[in-house]
Amino acid sequence: MTITLLDGGMGQELVARAAKATSLWSVQALLDTPEIVRMVHDEYFAAGADVATTNSYSVLPDRLIAHGIEDQLDTLAHLACTLAVQSRDAHGAGLVAGSLGPQGFSYRADKSPPAAEAAETYAHLARIHANYVDVHVLETMSGIDQALGGLMGAGVTGKPVWLALSVDDQDGTKLRSGEPLVDILPLLREYKPAAVFVNCSLPEAVDAAVPVLSVQSIPVGAYANGFTGIAADFDKIGATVDILKSRTDLGPDRYADFAQGWIESGATLIGGCCEVGPAHISELARRFKVT
Repeated sequence: MTITLLDGGMGQELVARAAKATSLWSVQALLDTPEIVRMVHDEYFAAGADVATTNSYSVLPDRLIAHGIEDQLDTLAHLACTLAVQSRDAHGAGLVAGSLGPQGFSYRADKSPPAAEAAETYAHLARIHANYVDVHVLETMSGIDQALGGLMGAGVTGKPVWLALSVDDQDGTKLRSGEPLVDILPLLREYKPAAVFVNCSLPEAVDAAVPVLSVQSIPVGAYANGFTGIAADFDKIGATVDILKSRTDLGPDRYADFAQGWIESGATLIGGCCEVGPAHISELARRFKVT
């Protein structure tokens, strides 16, 4: 079985290197220190990643409007994609995945616009990304309608689309919306994404989710986060990630142990999300990458 290695988290790496968290999160680095974004991409490739995920998760109109910089949407999208492409080209191999994050707020599908409205925004951004990326990746989709909006929008370019779903940390058989994860299967059959993932959830929840998705024919992937959980007040634009606590028991070896279980359950694309860094990806490469 060939395993494709994704990169790890970008936003938390940037926060750690800046030694501060702002309500713009990873967008702050695009504005202030894009060279550090490029550096993180380079480090993930050096660690063994096959994929660079663009630093565009939060490059969304609602995030930028809240800070009065909505006029920079297209410029920031182009920049995020350019940095990932430059890193891939310097590395000499690999894919670039254009990140499209959740509208409304992470983990809160109830704050997302209706699918048809959300699709318009995703279509606009996907058309920009398509000039650079090999695949679109819809990240941290936490409800059925939210995933639908993403699939409708990203599908306009003809590029492959990856769908990454975030599940309940206490019950990985449910999306964060509370809907059963199994209810996403008809959507997968209709829109046929090139891969479906579980992302930005506790590794233990990913353990439960991967087998639910592995029953269908679309390739399955997984990339968990390293938080202890999602704080109740981390629920709106403007909240800063410093209110989320990092686990102390999820070093590279332990994370790779979880990944081994995901692979045994059918996952073939493995990486990391928030608080999973280059050292974790290096260990995944050591264990699972065919050289």
